[in-house]
Amino acid sequence: MSNQKKFNYMPIAMNKENSDSGHSSRTSSIGNDATRNIPNSYSSQALMNNIDSDSVITTGTNPVRGNTTTLTSSSNSKQWFTVGVLCFVNLINYMDRFTIAGVLSDIQEEFKKGDDWGGLLQTVFVLSYMIFAPLFGYLGDRHSRRIIMLIGVFLWSTTTLLGSFMYNQSWFMTFRAFVGIGEASYSTIAPTIISDLFIHDMRSKMLALFYFAIPVGSGMGYIVGSETAKAAGTWRWALRVTPILGAIAVLLLFLIEEPERGSSEGATSHTSTSSYLDDIKYLIKNRSFMLTTCGFTCVAFVTGALAWFGPKFIHLGLLTQTENKDVTINDVSFKFGAITMVAGILGVPLGSYFSTVLVKRYPTVDPLICAFGLLISVPLLAAAMILVSKSAIAAYILVFVGELFLNMNWAVVCDMTLYVVVPTRRSTAEAFQILISHAFGDAGSPYLVGVISEAIKKYLRKSVADAPETLSAGLKSLALTVGQVNSTISATTTTALSTTIGSKSSEMPDDSFIIQFQALQYALFSTSFIEVIGGIFFLITAVYIVRDKLRAAQETRENEVNANSNDISTEASEEES
Repeated sequence: MSNQKKFNYMPIAMNKENSDSGHSSRTSSIGNDATRNIPNSYSSQALMNNIDSDSVITTGTNPVRGNTTTLTSSSNSKQWFTVGVLCFVNLINYMDRFTIAGVLSDIQEEFKKGDDWGGLLQTVFVLSYMIFAPLFGYLGDRHSRRIIMLIGVFLWSTTTLLGSFMYNQSWFMTFRAFVGIGEASYSTIAPTIISDLFIHDMRSKMLALFYFAIPVGSGMGYIVGSETAKAAGTWRWALRVTPILGAIAVLLLFLIEEPERGSSEGATSHTSTSSYLDDIKYLIKNRSFMLTTCGFTCVAFVTGALAWFGPKFIHLGLLTQTENKDVTINDVSFKFGAITMVAGILGVPLGSYFSTVLVKRYPTVDPLICAFGLLISVPLLAAAMILVSKSAIAAYILVFVGELFLNMNWAVVCDMTLYVVVPTRRSTAEAFQILISHAFGDAGSPYLVGVISEAIKKYLRKSVADAPETLSAGLKSLALTVGQVNSTISATTTTALSTTIGSKSSEMPDDSFIIQFQALQYALFSTSFIEVIGGIFFLITAVYIVRDKLRAAQETRENEVNANSNDISTEASEEES
């Protein structure tokens, strides 16, 4: 190993003698002192290398046969190109997902629907997304991931474009469901390709770059949707921007090279895969994975509801102030999108940075970053919901800081999911996590918030409708006590007040911004409780994360050594025959 060049990588199998001699000591270390023996490269299962922690890896080569893998400038540029394409596709993926949120009020007005239908529009998308994610996860662990992504991106781009021409509400919602199928194929597979390209801290940095596209793409969706609708005079043109970018993405995906599964850990194509049922059993027994998935489900619930109704809620809050009567939903969507983008630009790499810096001293820091990020954002976002009707500037500042802490989760959660699961099961793990987090997270949160909002509206309308009669009766009683001289004046005043308030109350069930704002405000407060629950899940994850990480590393070593031994035996048998 001493005669290797600086950029050579010794895969995890090493050689037969080193692997066997170190096996027993590694096994005992897990039970005796897991924290002390945690691998230095916290974001991978690679156990032996002589490169710096920011290196990238080409396809793994079997050292048992006397080969090593050398990093070249051409392979390095190919890997960067692959990551760049994946990040671009993820960016437009989330642009497409939240373009509708930027023009939601316009869509509801055209189809004459309430908040429950508006939430259902996102729910049907997420339902199809989560249902098909396990299928693509299964295929992604066994077939060409590049081809699967190509088909998926083409599908969601086409269905998004066709949906913009649907004037029937049922067909429009159907095409939104088709979009979810296409996006499921990409989201389950892309992170595993990045995992197979990089190791050590570099993997965390690349995942941070990849998930950086989520808040930035979401923010661009609000901006592109609102500004395109404003320029074109109709919200339908807002849905025709991302399909153009999707066509470019399809062409770029043709040019990327797919790495072998587990190549960054030294695994080769000889590593066998297990049955899908065995994969699911493995994941269910993995406590860190399941607890992380539960915590991420809470994140999905909160972000799904806030992202979908955020612009509309802020718009209603501003309309309750007399000085903001002329503000439009397009203006609010633009500002909300800009805030979301900046919060993502800072928040996602900030979480990854804290993870990289602190993990060597505190091995359990990853789930703690996620937990405190959620818990700190709770009072900030709740305060923003309260102050939006009083001070727009204060509300925007609180939303920005709250989203900043919330965005610290994305890259860290994905990193944890990857390093506690063996390489041959990562696509399945991503798909399983998507299924659970969306099924109990953002699949239902927009619709649930919409239903709660509509229920509260009915209560508020009834309260306002009863108010004029109560006020009128009180004024008449007061008039009788002041004497006959003022009776005529009091009666006149009472009649005028009753007429004025009564006429307003008749319009409130449909047109009162105050009722709409208060109903949506109370409904969105539910997200604060879910955030607290998510923080608790991540805190519990910290108890198991080191043990499960080391266990995945050991299983990866053993699987590779067994695969190499089988290959040598097969070659020996062939030579003898």
